Amino acid sequence: MSTPTPTVDVHSAYPSLTDDQIAILSSCGRVQPVRAGQRLFREGEPSEEFFVVLSGTVAVVEDLGDQERVVQLHGPHSFLGELGVLEGQTSFLSAVVNTPGEVLVVGSAALRDLLSREPALGDVILRAYLLRRTMLAGAGTGFRIIGSAFSPDTRRLLEFAARNRLPHRWADLERDTEAEALLTRLGVAPQETPVVVWHGHRVLRNPSNVELARVIGLRTEIAPKDVCDLVVVGAGPGGLAAAVYGASEGLSTVVLDAVATGGQAGTSSRIENYLGFPAGISGGELADRAVVQADRFGARIDVPTEAAGLEQRDGNSVVRLADGGTVTATNVVVATGARYRRLTAPGVERFEGLGVHYAATLWEARTCRLDPVAVVGGGNSAGQAALFLARESPAVHLLVRGGDLEHSMSRYLIDRIERHPRIQVRLHTEVREVAGEDQVESLVVADNRTREQQVLTARALFVFIGARPATSWLADAVTLDRRGFIPTGQDVAEVTADLWDPLARAPLALETGLPGVFAVGDVRSGSVKRVASAVGEGAMAVRLAYEHLAEAGPPVVR
Repeated sequence: MSTPTPTVDVHSAYPSLTDDQIAILSSCGRVQPVRAGQRLFREGEPSEEFFVVLSGTVAVVEDLGDQERVVQLHGPHSFLGELGVLEGQTSFLSAVVNTPGEVLVVGSAALRDLLSREPALGDVILRAYLLRRTMLAGAGTGFRIIGSAFSPDTRRLLEFAARNRLPHRWADLERDTEAEALLTRLGVAPQETPVVVWHGHRVLRNPSNVELARVIGLRTEIAPKDVCDLVVVGAGPGGLAAAVYGASEGLSTVVLDAVATGGQAGTSSRIENYLGFPAGISGGELADRAVVQADRFGARIDVPTEAAGLEQRDGNSVVRLADGGTVTATNVVVATGARYRRLTAPGVERFEGLGVHYAATLWEARTCRLDPVAVVGGGNSAGQAALFLARESPAVHLLVRGGDLEHSMSRYLIDRIERHPRIQVRLHTEVREVAGEDQVESLVVADNRTREQQVLTARALFVFIGARPATSWLADAVTLDRRGFIPTGQDVAEVTADLWDPLARAPLALETGLPGVFAVGDVRSGSVKRVASAVGEGAMAVRLAYEHLAEAGPPVVR
């Protein structure tokens, strides 16, 4: 399967530190002599130390089972590692000393503390780490997922890895000639697939998302403890903003998400109208930056951890978890967002994960590089996806049910799409069928005015057609509007008046029908569906949470 080369600045991914920067790092590290063949860190083990090469050379290698492949050779003034060092994940690669010399060793906790005090140095390291993670993804480095494309569990694992931006590669049992030989070497029967091969030889047989997350270091168990100040349910832009502002203001903060950090915005290939990023930023990079920032302030982020219910006891809110656990807090911010609606047409369900996608990032695009593709939708997400895919696809069909783009797409995107020679906008067009043998090969589309149909050649279909709120877990806990979104403030005051009379106040601006429970971002009724507004609401919710904390008093220790 072809893999696109990531469009990153290699120099920025592997910068040399100055003597002054190394001196700053030396203030919290130690110099250690190293010998040829010595391993500084191993693939599959926690990333607990940061290394700067002072003299000699160090090779970063990938374990392929029966051999090792050199990914990068670092010389003096280079630093090792990638994003996992800052996010507490296990290493996807190993580091082996090539020629003897000395390295500077800094503990990861000390590094995070130092970078908060040295923003210029922190930006160099963080930017390089983000680029390295992108390069690892584009190169197909990381753990292997071996399984059939027709297996729902294979598709589940692939989606989990992609949404969490984890370096991985997929060996399709039906198409990859090496897959069967690899299974034989590992002693795994085809009927036992899908499997995840970690660290060259460790085999996880059809692991759950939670099991895989534990191995990688994404998730640790939430231990029962005192009532915390703030629980944020949902780790999209609004939830991560609440986590950053809450933790930075000293609130004990826990963030839960059932799938991945980044939310719906994390599936965006490029956000170009977010303040402070004139060149644009991918949703994944924005999420990774926010996670590092929240972690630095002390927020606890657990992914995947699914919220299954909400209730109030003794003046606190209790979030019930799908695994049977609970988290209790004085304040809850609901930031579960919305999910893109599934397209209903013959063939769509069969090809989900095999060419039908609900995100357009490097992870999905690598399966259809240099092929014609189609994008369904008329909003900003669809426009961003079309432009991203057109960088390598010879033809991108943008299929829009309505009669224009102006109704729901930003002007800057419309102008770029209209000028792009490889994007063809088809208005009044709907998908009637997705066809192919073992992958998407063509689409049957129809003009919704004349009913005239035609067949378009396309190797993938990317769907962005509106969204439904992720509120099913709330059941009858909070008041919902007729579409399932959460009304807040004055919109919910009258229908829940009996809850507010004892408090002698009305609900605060982002407060739901329950005191101390706030809703932000796309899940909130009447919200503006933009990343910037979600971030603003997340920050505002923390200010309102302080008002509720003053009213409720300090958390009761249990």
